[in-house]
Amino acid sequence: MNMNTIRELSKVALRQASTKHVLPALPYDYAALEPIISRDIMNIHHTKHHNTYITNLNVAEEKLASAVEKGDISTVISLAPALRFNGGGHLNHSIFWQNLSPNKSDPSAQLCAAIDESFGSYDNMKKLLSAQTTAIQGSGWGWLGFCPTSKKLKIVTCGNQDPLQATTGLIPLLGIDVWEHAYYLQYKNVRADYVNAIFDIINWKDVSERLQKASS
Repeated sequence: MNMNTIRELSKVALRQASTKHVLPALPYDYAALEPIISRDIMNIHHTKHHNTYITNLNVAEEKLASAVEKGDISTVISLAPALRFNGGGHLNHSIFWQNLSPNKSDPSAQLCAAIDESFGSYDNMKKLLSAQTTAIQGSGWGWLGFCPTSKKLKIVTCGNQDPLQATTGLIPLLGIDVWEHAYYLQYKNVRADYVNAIFDIINWKDVSERLQKASS
């Protein structure tokens, strides 16, 4: 890596470090998703867990900016796991909050057609997404994503806080968080009950808009 490349990286990193990430406000009250997700879970999940990812991401970006400015490639490389984990946690949760809603909505005609083409039916999509998400070993996310190459929907899972698009190339439409902090206070160890119940509060308007944007 030559000095010109290092200088360019430094400029980018310094811009990122000067703009702090902040916790996004929820589009509903903490109690709005009850009885599917309790007020206590939403409060802790949002103000503690998501906020911690943001705090740690800001710290990692500050360290990255300093390391790039100094040409300290070893430190730049060592920061990759922290950026991936905390950056992914911020990205994933920012989508997750919007994917949920206390107000019932239906998938758009475009989303219904895409689901039918990719999975045969809504019920089959739900069955597959629920099964694969429930089966995640440890912590992670179940995703309904859009493949920009095939123009079809796909169901995949990601471990920990790995962001979907950066790790698979799929554009995220709908994510289900199955870290224990997302459900354990209410559903205990029965993850399947949580995954099945969450479909009752999916914001299909948001998912539909994401598909429209991804496919345009």
